[in-house]
Amino acid sequence: MSRILLDTSAYSAFMEGLEEIKLAMQRAGEIYLNPIILGELQAGFLRGGRRERNEGELRAFLSSPRVSILGLDEETASRYAVIRNALWQAGTPIPTNDIWIAATAMQYGLRIITTDSHYLSVQQVIVDYVSG
Repeated sequence: MSRILLDTSAYSAFMEGLEEIKLAMQRAGEIYLNPIILGELQAGFLRGGRRERNEGELRAFLSSPRVSILGLDEETASRYAVIRNALWQAGTPIPTNDIWIAATAMQYGLRIITTDSHYLSVQQVIVDYVSG
């Protein structure tokens, strides 16, 4: 069974019923998020018209024994710096929050599940990109 880091876009696609994401999650033994992902989701809930429903669905999702939240620490910051500099040198910047997400995946040896193709520029992580 695989261990995955579910990007914000993949969580949203899962909630919308995207079959490829649902299959990846069914196959995963362990599913992880980090505080960056939670913040992005909560910011989206605040902007949307279904805040209470979305927050309830997230709480239910997080209550699964297969789902855990990983913290950010000094090691995450070091990996963030490595990824950010590599992207800068390659001329392929990506959003800052996504660098933190990639750094978490790198730190814990997790595969990123995402619908955001810019993660493919991050050479330090394994990415399962699903076009939405």
